[in-house]
Amino acid sequence: MELPDWIDLLQWPAMAASLLAAWLVASNLKARRNVGFWVFLGSNVLWGLWGWHDGAWALIALQVALAALNIRGVSKTEPPEHQQAKA
Repeated sequence: MELPDWIDLLQWPAMAASLLAAWLVASNLKARRNVGFWVFLGSNVLWGLWGWHDGAWALIALQVALAALNIRGVSKTEPPEHQQAKA
């Protein structure tokens, strides 16, 4: 039995990060939602690397689009001290 390429293993932490991020983003606490968006961004990178390796171009395009939405989420849930500096 052949061992999987190490990049093939990225799908597992990517999946776990996606689930954790979804749990955090569903929180009532703004700070926890912010962390969730950061975790989602990490999962976007992992999925993108895995997709590149497998030639899954639609998955890569999806991760780029989702990363843009997650960046928006981070900016909307940033801590109050950062929001006041913008005003």
